[in-house]
Amino acid sequence: MIQSRLVWENPKDNRLHFSKKIASITEAVDLILLPEMFMSGFTMNPEAVFETMEGPTITWLRKLSKEKQTAIGGSLVIKENNVFYNRFVFVKPDGTINTYDKRHTFTLAGEDKVYKAGTKKVIVDYKGWRICPLICYDLRFPVWARNTENYDVLLYVANWPKPRVDAWDTLLKARAIENMSYCIGVNRVGNDTNNLEYSGHSGAYDGLGKLLTNFEDSKECIEIVTLEKNHVSEIRNKLKFLDDRDRFTVM
Repeated sequence: MIQSRLVWENPKDNRLHFSKKIASITEAVDLILLPEMFMSGFTMNPEAVFETMEGPTITWLRKLSKEKQTAIGGSLVIKENNVFYNRFVFVKPDGTINTYDKRHTFTLAGEDKVYKAGTKKVIVDYKGWRICPLICYDLRFPVWARNTENYDVLLYVANWPKPRVDAWDTLLKARAIENMSYCIGVNRVGNDTNNLEYSGHSGAYDGLGKLLTNFEDSKECIEIVTLEKNHVSEIRNKLKFLDDRDRFTVM
């Protein structure tokens, strides 16, 4: 989990920055998580930073993933069919990529006016784990995150500002408890051009809501957390709360 500052609307500098961060990870890991819009910050000016799925950042991620033999995940601005998306990419060492387009665009910032909302929930199968990637504002919508697919891990990447960080902490823990899954959130730090401050509070929670990480507020840092597959199966078999979940259809 890489909690980091972001260089505003500068993909090249952000690639250099994260290359150094990732190179500093000497321990063998299965997944490296970066924040939301890690190439640009949370910009409403996609024309300045957009890439395609054949662009330099995807090429860079594929190369790094292969070299480090680890998956890498985070979101960036992608243009496809003349439409902009805030897209989570989950890049695997073999070069394959799973993608998820942010369902809940942040209307308070006007994200809905410049980015097209996604329509599909995605489950990534990786090393025997079922992983559900989501993005920032999605965290406020428990119906969208509801564990109807029996996933093992929820991932949130974010640019979640400091004034509302208590909500971030609370909702990450709640999503873990109600879905009986690990819940991991990676947020940025620093300030952006809109004078918004970000204090991080990245965290990983187990299926009972226990915090497994100890990130420093407002500081760049990297934490490695180990998830135990048996934890998920044990609490579900013992407590069986998911057996009583409501049945519904998302429109």
